Parts: sequence; structure tokens; C-alpha cells
Amino acid sequence: MDWNVIAQYLPLYKKAAWLTLRLGLAGIVIAIVVGLVCALVQYYKVPVLRRIVGAYIELSRNTPLLVQLFFIYYGLPKIGIKTNAEICGIAGLAFLGGSYMAEAFRSGLESIEPIQTESAMSLGMDHAQTMRYIILPQAMSISVPAFVANVIFLLKETSVFSAISLMDLMFTAKDLIGLYYKTTECLFLLVVFYLLILLPVSLLGSWLESRLRYAGFGA
Repeated sequence: MDWNVIAQYLPLYKKAAWLTLRLGLAGIVIAIVVGLVCALVQYYKVPVLRRIVGAYIELSRNTPLLVQLFFIYYGLPKIGIKTNAEICGIAGLAFLGGSYMAEAFRSGLESIEPIQTESAMSLGMDHAQTMRYIILPQAMSISVPAFVANVIFLLKETSVFSAISLMDLMFTAKDLIGLYYKTTECLFLLVVFYLLILLPVSLLGSWLESRLRYAGFGA
């Protein structure tokens, strides 16, 4: 292990890690919004929209992110829709993540007993108030384990961004290995930076799950 080489490559990895984290978080935030909307559509069994959401979830979860990125990056310009690589990466991650988040949130919503909705309505709450104050807080708490797992999964999926020429961690590692053949040092830095990104998320998720169990939510 050549520590001088590691020190030399460190600034490049820092820049790549920031890009990876920035695009990953942007995609995850959009995925959460998409997932919540889709989960509510399924929970309320909205006609027509429910079938569209179901088709989207099946399409998204049964195609690789790499294929989705290729379609967005190379396919959409053929019909006149042109964007840069960063927007394509965020869109691809949001498209994939939205389906996984939708299923996580839906399972949480459907785990709440109907009697709670009936009790809230009997107390004079309308549907919006029941969802906001009774159903959604409990459903989100129950969905935390699946939600955290999806966040970690999506952050790891950013490794395929290199396929559309984004200078993320994976692209940087492959580029430096190809140029200078310092495989051990490059892979060491790659693992270290992915751990620096993912380990805090994992630990925070575990802490949150334990706090919710202690508070009486979830399993």
C-alpha cells in the first residue's frame, strides 16, 4: 500500500464523493415524494391511477437502474428531450427509488387497523385529519426499517452513474486504475469513501428503529 499515492488521489475522491452524495440525496428526496404519493393512491384505491401506479412499480422494480439510465440518457434525446448527465442520474435514481419507497410506505399504511380510522371519524375528524394525525405517523414509524434499507440501497446504486460519464466514486476509481494501475490504493479509497457515506446512514437508521421500538411503534 503506497500512502503517498493515496494522499495524491484523495482530493479526487473527495470531489467524486461529494458528487455521489449530492446526486444520491437529490434522487432519494424525489423518490420519497414519488413513493408517498404512489402509496396513497394505492391505499385509497384511486380508480385508473391505481393501475397506472401498479404498472409503474412493476416496470421500475423489474428493470435494472443501468437500463433505465441508458434509456433516459441515450433514448430521450432521440425524441427531443435533452438533459445533462447529472439530471439523468437523479431522474433514474428517483424513478427506481420511487417504486421501492411506494411499497415500503404502502405496507406501513395497510398495517394500521381500520378501527383506528373509524374511531377518528367518530370523533369528528375528516379524512385529511385522520391521515395526518392518526394513520400517517404510525405508518411512517412502521415503515422505517424498509425506508432505511431503501435509502442505503439507492446510495449504493449510484455506483452505476459512471456508465453515463458522471465523475462519481466508481468512475474515479476505474479511471485512475486504468491510467496508473494503482489498483490496491484506488480500491482502498473507494471502499473507505463508500463506508463514510453509508455507515452513518446505517447507524442512524438502527438508532431510529430502536428509539421507535422503545416508544412503542413498530415490531
